[in-house]
Parts: sequence; structure tokens; C-alpha cells
Amino acid sequence: MTLNSIKVEDSSCNATEGESATSSSMQSSGVHKVCLPPYRTTFQKLRQRLSEIFFPDDPLHKFKKQTGLRKFVLGLQFFFPVFEWGPLYSFKLLRSDIISGLTIASLAIPQGISYAKLANLPPIIGLYSSFVPPLIYSILGSSRHLAVGPVSIASLVMGTMLSQAVSYSQEPILYLQLAFTATLFAGLLQASLGFFRLGFIIDFLSKATLLGFMAGAAVIVSLQQLKGLLGISHFTNQMQIVPVLSSVFTHKDEWSWQTIVMGVSFLIFLLATRQISTRKPKLFWISAAAPLVSVILSTIIVFLLKSKTIQTIGHLPKGINPPSLNMLHFSGPHIALAIKIGIITGVLSLTEGIAVGRTFAAMQNYQVDGNKEMIAIGLMNMAGSCASCFVTTGSFSRSAVNYNAGAKTVVSNIIMAATVLITLLFLMPLFHYTPNLILAAIIITAVIGLIDYQAAFRLWKVDKLDFVACLSSFFGVLFISVPLGLAIAVGVSVFKILLHVTRPNTNVLGYIPGTQSFQSLSRYSTAVRVPSFLIIAVEAPFYFANSTYLQERTLRWIREEEERIEVKRETAIKCVILDMTAVTAIDTSGIDTICELRRILEKRSLKLVLANPVGNVMEKLHNSHALEAFGLDGLYLTVSEAVADISSSWKPEA
Repeated sequence: MTLNSIKVEDSSCNATEGESATSSSMQSSGVHKVCLPPYRTTFQKLRQRLSEIFFPDDPLHKFKKQTGLRKFVLGLQFFFPVFEWGPLYSFKLLRSDIISGLTIASLAIPQGISYAKLANLPPIIGLYSSFVPPLIYSILGSSRHLAVGPVSIASLVMGTMLSQAVSYSQEPILYLQLAFTATLFAGLLQASLGFFRLGFIIDFLSKATLLGFMAGAAVIVSLQQLKGLLGISHFTNQMQIVPVLSSVFTHKDEWSWQTIVMGVSFLIFLLATRQISTRKPKLFWISAAAPLVSVILSTIIVFLLKSKTIQTIGHLPKGINPPSLNMLHFSGPHIALAIKIGIITGVLSLTEGIAVGRTFAAMQNYQVDGNKEMIAIGLMNMAGSCASCFVTTGSFSRSAVNYNAGAKTVVSNIIMAATVLITLLFLMPLFHYTPNLILAAIIITAVIGLIDYQAAFRLWKVDKLDFVACLSSFFGVLFISVPLGLAIAVGVSVFKILLHVTRPNTNVLGYIPGTQSFQSLSRYSTAVRVPSFLIIAVEAPFYFANSTYLQERTLRWIREEEERIEVKRETAIKCVILDMTAVTAIDTSGIDTICELRRILEKRSLKLVLANPVGNVMEKLHNSHALEAFGLDGLYLTVSEAVADISSSWKPEA
């Protein structure tokens, strides 16, 4: 077998006079020198690292080489995107936005009332939350298709956690105070994450765990709506599946056949319209208009029947949002609860809003700045907490309708807010006879889309650990509680990260004939072992968390290879090569481990060689003087060069 080294020219590798002869001889023998990265001061390294962490997208690149006036204009557009698209706005865009705005308003009004009920808040709060926040977002938001308002998951979490500590029926003022305060803290968290560019924190909620969490929450929400669909007056406040089902069958004497017939009928109607729009996206308006049509029809039916067995919303006050700044609660025994609810609902709503915004941005080939979106959503909730609103974000169902209706800009949110304003000022008495059953049917129809069994099946096929994480959060929500289910979801995500960090992959490599490529023996059947060599690839950073494991696993690879050689009576191992191509970082523990491994192998008459360490790894190995013990033939640019050079040095001994 002949291995020819790849010639590499590296102008950044500057040899000193003393090193030039050695370097020349190495070049002539087909072995290239492994270079150190260009020298940088500690401050330069820190600056670059912080820039990569907090500014990976280089948001200020537009400001470079611009005049003062231009920088001022760009600054306005950066913080207020309305100044970017506003001057280009046209009547044609307005026509599209009016149509989409009226369409999502027909969905937002019944959903707003329903989600307020889900949070155990007065229904009018849901309409308030569909008025002020969309106006704020239209000025600060960068997504053209995000439709803002209350969402099911955040409403569920807020209602669950608040109801466990305070009863709205007994202490309505305190309940509202805590809801508005929690909304303020949610907004503060969201805006802070965006301002300090810490959005990567929400990435600890992986898609797999969120999939299970939302599916579990959807099941719980749907079961909770049996109270409205069956006409039950006394129902449990607990959110676990067992107490909910127990409460349903314990109060069978409260079931109302009129409520059941009407509720199930409208639920079937809503699900049918949803299915039609799913199969034929051009008919999106059918599912969008269905909730409002259902509200109107059910209200007329109840008004005509005058039935006392069917529970209704009752009186809703007319008028725009009353200020709630005086209701923010910053003292007392419940302040910790408000902060806790704010953090949880803030993270959940932020995750949903960013994901929805990026989804539709990708479909229309434009970019959404995640950190700017966090600031926009955060300020929107902070303003909302002072205007009788609870936590809001971008809703997937409303945003999908907005997109399909042809929305061009965030003006569709303004149209929706204007429609809600007209409703608040003039149409509130019409909701007096709206039955609770229709709100339950609307909620079930909305949340049932969160149960994505096909995505769960894909997880099983692709990544079993992700599937376990999904199931853990799903059953955690169902049988323990929504907050603890979320905690389980985060815990499983962090455990998965730790598992990958502390137990990284290692592979034994073989030579693929006819190439200079070395690949995993277990992956490529054509790969063959190189006699007298054991080549091990490490596929992770070399950190304190995995250094002991990597040392033990390397020694195990050596033992297993020696046992295989003994059985097959092949040539004994003389050299172990560590392919460090995928080792992106190393710390002092990793360096000490490599040095210790070299000493252990040296006592066993085995040579340890390092191949292709990346720039910062090479720099740390050099600064620690760890390379001095390896000598000139202990470090190579590629595995092929290492094999060729070391093999040639053994030939005279043969």
C-alpha cells in the first residue's frame, strides 16, 4: 500500500532561521509542517470570542463606512422596522393587508375570549390582549406575517399556576394583579434576553421536548374543556389527567344533554372546516371564519331557546382597555409566584413566537432577527401589562391564516386591532348570550393541532433519545403538572447535552484503497486497517468533562485491537494516531490527559501521534509545552502523512 501526502501551501507558517532547514527537509519528504494560528493578544481573543457568542450575525455591519445621517436613519430602522418598510408602503399592499387583517380578526376575537377563559381570566381580558399588543408589535416587530395575540399554551400555564395559589372566584382583584404582574415579568425577561443577545438560552428547549410538552398540554387543555362541552358547573382546578377525568365522571348528574348536543355539533363543524382548509390551503378562509360563525350561530340559538341549562359568558363591559398600572403587584407573599409564572410563560411564548416568525420568513425568503423579535415581544407584553392584557405572542394558527390570506406587512395586525377596537366599543352586548360550550369547542379545535404524532414518529425513526425526551415531557405534563412537565422537558434537554459532551463518539479508522482518505471501519466496509497502526478519531472537544472517558476509551480501543491481532496473528501495534480533526477545543484537563496517555503508551513501547489539530487546539498545546515530549515525528498535518512518514522510518529496521 502506497500513501502519497497531499501538498499544502500555507503562507501563514513562518519558520525561523533555525527551523528553516528542518521545515525544508519535511517539505521535501512530503510531510508538511503543522502551523500555529497567527498571534493574537488575550484581549483580541476575548473580543472575537464574545463577538461570536453575542453577535454571530454581525448586526451592525450595515453601519460600517456610512455617514452620520445615514447611520441615524439605519438606527431608526434597526430599532423601529416600521421606518424601513413604511416609506415603501403602497395602496396595493394595503388592500392585501386589509383582507388578511379582517380575516384574522374573525379568528382572533373568539380565540381571545376562549384563551382568557383558559387562563381563568374574564373573557374581556382576551379582547384587550388582542388590541394593544398587536399595535405595539406593528411598530417594533420585523416579521411580516406574525399575528399577535393570546395563545393556548401560555394561557394554560398561567391559569394552572395561578389557580393553584389564588381562586379567581374568591379573590378576583388579587388574581388579576398577579396575572398582570406575571405578564410584566414575562415582558422584562423577553426584552432583556433580546437586548443582551441571550436568545440562545431558549435553545435549551429542544424541538423534541417541546413537541412532547405541547402535545401533553393539548390533551390536558382538551380534557379541561369537557366542563364546557358537558355543561358541568363544579369542576376540578387540577390539570393532571387523572383528576380531570375523575371530575368528569364524578359530576355526571350535572351533564346537560342540550349542551352536549350543541357542543359536539359545533365541535364537529369546526374540526371539519379545519380539515377542509388543511387539505385545500386555498380554502383557508373557511377555517378562519368558522369560529366567528360558530359564535354568532350559537349565540342566536341560545338567545332563541332561552335555556337556563346552557351556561353563557354573560355581561361584558364596553370600552377600550382600562389602565392597569396601579394593579401591578410588587410586594406580598405572592410576588415569587408572579415572577415564576412570568419566567415560564415568557420563555414558552417567546419560543413559540420566534419559531412561528422564522417559519413564515423562510417561506417568503426574508430574515427575522431573533433578538429584535425578543425585544419587540417583550416590550409588547410590558406595555400590555399596563393596559389590562395578559401574556401574548405570535400564534401559529392565526399567523398561518394571516399568511394564507395574503398578508404583506404587519399592517394586518393594525387592521385586526382596529376590528377588535370596534368590537370593544360597539359590539360587546352581543356576546351576552354566547355559550361557554362554543368557547370550549374553539379551544379544542385550536389546540388539537399541537398533537403532531407524525413528528413523534419521525423522532423514533431518526433519534431514539429525542423520542424518549418527547415522551418524558408528554407524560410529565399529563400525570404530574404542566410546570413540572416543562421542567422535565428542560431537564431531559440538558441531560442530552451532557450525555453528548461527557460521552463523545470515537471511531477506529481504516484506509480506503485508491484514496488518501481514512474513514470509520464500522461505517465503510471497504476501509482496511493499516498494519502496525491504530488510528482513532475523536469527534468532540477535549474537555474536563470527557477527558477521563476519552483516555479510558482509547486504552480500551488499544486492548481490543491487541486481542484481535493476537487471534488473527497479525502485525503488532507500534503506533497510535489520534485524528484530532473534529476536536474543536481543548482545555488544560484535555492537555494533561493527552500527556498522560502518551506516557502510558510509551511504557508499553507504543508511539502516540497527533494528526491535524485545529488552530486553537494547536495553540494551547504549544503554549503548554505539551508538544515538546512528542518530538518532530509526533505531530502531523494529516493522518495519511503520519502513516507514510512513520512507515518509511521503520523500513531500514526491517
